Amino acid sequence: MNSDWASENLQVIRTLMERSVMYRRALAPMTILAGALGLVAAAVGWFAKIDQAAMFIAHWVSAAVIINAGALILVRKQAVNDKEAFWSAPTRRITLASIPGFASAAMLTLAIVLRWATSAEVIPWLIVIWMLFYGCALCAAGFFMPRGIKLFGWLYLLLAVVMLFVLWPQWLKLSVQENHLVMGAVFGGVHLAYGIYLHFTEKRGNAP
Repeated sequence: MNSDWASENLQVIRTLMERSVMYRRALAPMTILAGALGLVAAAVGWFAKIDQAAMFIAHWVSAAVIINAGALILVRKQAVNDKEAFWSAPTRRITLASIPGFASAAMLTLAIVLRWATSAEVIPWLIVIWMLFYGCALCAAGFFMPRGIKLFGWLYLLLAVVMLFVLWPQWLKLSVQENHLVMGAVFGGVHLAYGIYLHFTEKRGNAP
C-alpha cells in the first residue's frame, strides 16, 4: 500500500513539474506568431490574386510549414534561455499526441491534391478538414498542457461544424481568392486573439 501511495504521488509531482515546464514555453508568443503569420499569408493570397485551387493549396501548405518552423524556433529559444532540454519529456508527449491529427490532415490533403487540385470546389472541403484535424490535434495535445489548449481545440471543431452546417451554402459561393480571407480569419485571427488573451492573463514565469 505504502509503495503504491509513494509511486502515485511521485507520478503526480512529475506530471506537475512537466506541465509547469510546458506552460512556460512559448504559448503566448507561439499563438501570436501563428496568428500574425496567418494574417500575413491571407493578405499575400488576397493582394497577389492567388485564385487557382492548386496555388491556394500550395500557398497555405507553405504558410503552415513556415509557421511551424517559427514555432519550433521559439520553443528552442526559450528552452535555451531557461537552460532546459529542447526534446524534453513533455515535448515528446505533446508531439506524439498531436501527430495523428496532423498526419491525417496531411494525408487527406495529399489525396485531394492528387485527384481534384484543379477544382475550386475542393477549397471549402479542405478548410473544414484542416480545422477539424487541427482541433483534434490540439485536443489530444491538451491532455498534457493547460486546459485552455483543449478548449482552443474544441473551438476549431465548433467552427468547422458551424461552417459546414450553417454557413455552407453561402460559403460555396465564395471565390478561391475570397477564401484567403476565410483562412486569415479562422487561423490568423483566432490564433492572434488567443495569443493576446494568453499574454495578458498568463502568470508570468509560472515558476514551479
